[in-house]
Amino acid sequence: MIRMLRVGDRVVFDEVEHLVAAVTGSWVRLVAPDGVPSAVLLAHLVDSPGFAIVGHDDTTDARPGGLVAQGLEDLSQEAADRAREWERHVIEVETGLPPGSPPDATPRPEYDPAVHDLGERDAAKARELTATGKRTSVRTIQRMRQRYRAEGLRGLVDSRSSRTASIDGRADVRVVEAIREALAEETSRSTGTRDRLRRRVEEIVAGRHGDGVVSMPSRATFYRLVGRLSQGQHTFGPATTRRSLANRPEGAFTATWAARPGEQVQIDTTTLDVMAAFDDGHARRVELTAAIDVATRTICAAVLRPTGTKAVDASLLLARMLVPEPMRPGWVESLRMSASRLPHRQLADIDERMEQAAAKPVVVPETIVCDRGRVYLSETFLRACESLGISVQPAHPRTPTDKGIIERTFGSLNTLFCQHVAGYTGRDVAHRGQAVEAEAVWSMEQLQDLLDEWIIVGWQQRPHEGLRSPDTNRVLSPNEMYAVLVSAAGYLPVMLTGEDYIELLPSTWRTINDYGIRIDRRTYDTAALNPYRRQHSGVTAQNGAWEARYDPYDLSQIWVRNHHHGGWIRAEWTHLPMVSAPFADFTWRHARQLAAENAQDGEATEAATARVLGDLLRRAGQGPGSTTPDHLSDADRRVATRNQAVNSNRRPLAEPIAAQPVPADDDEDFDAHEITDGDDGATVIPFGVFDARAEARRWP
Repeated sequence: MIRMLRVGDRVVFDEVEHLVAAVTGSWVRLVAPDGVPSAVLLAHLVDSPGFAIVGHDDTTDARPGGLVAQGLEDLSQEAADRAREWERHVIEVETGLPPGSPPDATPRPEYDPAVHDLGERDAAKARELTATGKRTSVRTIQRMRQRYRAEGLRGLVDSRSSRTASIDGRADVRVVEAIREALAEETSRSTGTRDRLRRRVEEIVAGRHGDGVVSMPSRATFYRLVGRLSQGQHTFGPATTRRSLANRPEGAFTATWAARPGEQVQIDTTTLDVMAAFDDGHARRVELTAAIDVATRTICAAVLRPTGTKAVDASLLLARMLVPEPMRPGWVESLRMSASRLPHRQLADIDERMEQAAAKPVVVPETIVCDRGRVYLSETFLRACESLGISVQPAHPRTPTDKGIIERTFGSLNTLFCQHVAGYTGRDVAHRGQAVEAEAVWSMEQLQDLLDEWIIVGWQQRPHEGLRSPDTNRVLSPNEMYAVLVSAAGYLPVMLTGEDYIELLPSTWRTINDYGIRIDRRTYDTAALNPYRRQHSGVTAQNGAWEARYDPYDLSQIWVRNHHHGGWIRAEWTHLPMVSAPFADFTWRHARQLAAENAQDGEATEAATARVLGDLLRRAGQGPGSTTPDHLSDADRRVATRNQAVNSNRRPLAEPIAAQPVPADDDEDFDAHEITDGDDGATVIPFGVFDARAEARRWP
């Protein structure tokens, strides 16, 4: 067992038992049985033949800590010097020699332990200090010796210099309690002034103790007291910061950490500090939904949308995360994955799409951390995560620190990307330019392309202070960190296919009737549904209904799960030839409202709604600079612009999944793709389902 050498220990030195009187630096003061003191180097003492600690003198109050140094860094230089000076005097009284004396030094006559006992030496020291102008009594010397033995050097510090000031000083405790209560109330209120707080404190004090019973401190004293009591609470600062601090859990924070790609992915939505120019001629801010991998800081996906991000947007973001980022026309060759530090060859052996991919890795999430908004706790998003085997971990309510990495990434996007883009608004009204709307020249589609390219160049290949090499501690980029962790964790990304994409779409359950399937007053049909009309699906829990998947941003088609033979059956909207472009659910609702206003009985037919929808999309496609006399109202223009925006930044789409073989039928020659609108003869081709493998084969 290891023991600490302490004052009061009895040790064997030179075959004689000594008492340890003091330990100062590397010197040990020993007192022999006959009272003769000596100073010995610590190293010489413990290495001497026969050295042993044989006991402890219980009558001596040994100071705690043994050989552990007792620092005085928290004191002023004057207070520390006085304590060290007292130590010299006390040690000289105890041993006869002051600390730092050479081994052959002899005590001064009045402090020689062989001639004078301890009481006489106390009196000699008191006379010496008094003669120097420091009036000192024998009792003071004795008290300092006792404190030195009990507490060491810290015991010699003047208590007045080490006293900690009370946070509330000499203020009335009733006033202090009222101030604390008023400060707690400010957490959820809008930020006010100290005068408002003072009035609230006066109300609390009067209501609790009566008018005039408790006197309030002066205004200056009150302000000083409030300043001390509200330290670190941001009572008079930003309200958002104050609420965030109030929601912090007690105890120390644990840094968010992950050991492999995809172990934890954080996802969130924010409004970017940049405006996009829409086709209606107005500039508006856009929303960004993004996901970031904690282990590598890779921005897995980032999608821009008009304000009002929906649950399906988050689900489709998952789909975009799980396929490689394709090279775009005009991108330089240095942006290819083959030219980066990513393990391109190993990934290309896993998936052929990596051959033509951009330098951004595919990260398959294991756990997604999100807030408790309706978008991320919706059935659509949770079901999409469940189908991909992803665990969803909601953050604590109103606690953005639970997903601090994505929150900080949004700040980096605003400073590293948005402020360099035309139409930058600044973080608030005080930082906004004079004519930001006039500066916005990029459409949302162009802004999405700029963001995608910046992520490859300005983020994935930029050193990140949060990423450090495990061997050299060098700052790494997200791509470099991905390469390091892939080699260490053996990470294998399994990427999305076409049918996986359909599984991410919202679902509804419908009966297959003679006319097809009705969803929100739209009729979908195809000859492939003939064997299943008026048939039970086999799903008893849904009363025999059939599962149908739909894309809210492209309602021109749906996919019906074949519960009998497996796979999916694609069915198109029966009135699709009457419109000129794919349309979203909000576009359909607006067209139905317009058609109902024009209907005599207030109930528009499907065909009438289709005509209104086709006319709306046709006029919107002519652009704001068209000379046609047709024009859109503000409401029509907003809906049409949003419809075009959400469909403009979709990935290239592949051929739809093959449906079940079509049996012989009178309508088997019917092909919706060949039917044209009688007004303009435009061929209507709906979006197909995204099939990443088919897309990879189409890349140049």
